[in-house]
Amino acid sequence: MKKEYLKLQKVEGPLVVLSNIKDVAYGEIVSIKVDDGEVRKGKVIKIDGDKVIVQVFEGTSGISTDNTSVKFLGEPQTIPLSKEILGRTFNGVGEPIDGGYGILSSYKQNINGRPINPVARRYPRNFIQTGISAIDALMTLIRGQKLPIFSGNGIAHKELAAQIISQAKIEGATSDNFAVVFGAMGVRHDDADYFIKSFESSGVLDHVVMYINTADDSIVERISTPRCALTAAEYLAFKHNMHVLVILMDMTSYAEALREISSAKEEVPSRKGYPGYLYSDLSTIYERAGMLKESEGSITLIPILTMPNDDITHPIPDLTGFITEGQIVLNRGLNQKSIYPPIDVLPSLSRLMKDGIGADYTREDHGDLQSQLFSAYSKVQDIRSLSQIIGEDDLGEIDRLYLKFGREFENKFIAQGRTENRSVKETLDLGWYILSILPETELDRMKTELINKYYVKNRER
Repeated sequence: MKKEYLKLQKVEGPLVVLSNIKDVAYGEIVSIKVDDGEVRKGKVIKIDGDKVIVQVFEGTSGISTDNTSVKFLGEPQTIPLSKEILGRTFNGVGEPIDGGYGILSSYKQNINGRPINPVARRYPRNFIQTGISAIDALMTLIRGQKLPIFSGNGIAHKELAAQIISQAKIEGATSDNFAVVFGAMGVRHDDADYFIKSFESSGVLDHVVMYINTADDSIVERISTPRCALTAAEYLAFKHNMHVLVILMDMTSYAEALREISSAKEEVPSRKGYPGYLYSDLSTIYERAGMLKESEGSITLIPILTMPNDDITHPIPDLTGFITEGQIVLNRGLNQKSIYPPIDVLPSLSRLMKDGIGADYTREDHGDLQSQLFSAYSKVQDIRSLSQIIGEDDLGEIDRLYLKFGREFENKFIAQGRTENRSVKETLDLGWYILSILPETELDRMKTELINKYYVKNRER
């Protein structure tokens, strides 16, 4: 028999505190009834002896210590799942917000899934073509990888995310076994509408599942949003052997919600006020991506976060970089030059790239071309600094060729249309064409046979 508690000890922010509570489990779902008949849901987030702290999903507005009854339901937070979730839009706790019916399924899954056991993981290898040259050639996305995008406020990260979703191609995936799960946390309503319209216009909406928590929604719901998204991804990947691409945006909003709740619980803060368990909390999200040895399905994760003050050493990007397998960094300077996508090549990398490119996956020259483009573009930065001191006219002939290479690399290779979908062959050929601005003697990271095969001789310089 479930007990109903008629008095709260305290209401604080999004939390309610009850005392003299017995037989309650951490993470248990709670039904909260206000005296006007409204029913809200909450979750147990702390147990201290006989005192229990509950997060209220819909917020505590209108709740007082005397007008509320609380019933513990004896079960964790779950969402119903079936393949009918494809093409649907839900809020941060898995309830439909697209005007459609609720998901009718006997299969319900606890959203607090576990990270994949390293022993059960299958090593990621297959290349994912995004159609974006800077990513495909220089920081290649691999199926089953966790590759975050580090951006800043006002930079074109939402356009990049929408383009990746509409263009991503996974080897062996078809429209029947490929899906996208999009989780948005703390986004504005116009941003949420932008994604929905862009998915509709590109014709991919029927295989996209969206979990959207807007900026005016509960911060408690925001904590559940990425977990609902990854639970849906696990269901599609490991129950139906689908290849799933998960986009989570914005992880900074998630971490700030975590900080606010931690402050309400009066926990001891760590760096910049974030809770000391931020690293382990983020890892419980990121480490749910990957591939299992006994399943054909896969989960590839692209979390997007906006760096406060464009600071890559801020705790959120800093800890994210430790957990994930590389990063794609967007640059405000390139964004201001109207270069799209504004990918800052030099601090970006993909740690799993080496195992998913080459003759077996993309082309035999991919690895050497990537290394040479990085090296040449790095030298461009040094020459640009020198030219600001002595002037471009006083530079040597080779240095001026490097500056021309840098301009074409940014304006023709990194930059591309928002709907332009380049094949990996087109990307690599374009890389060679731009690299051929430099004389062959400058290509010191290339095998001679590759230069003989792909170098564009007699290119007008």
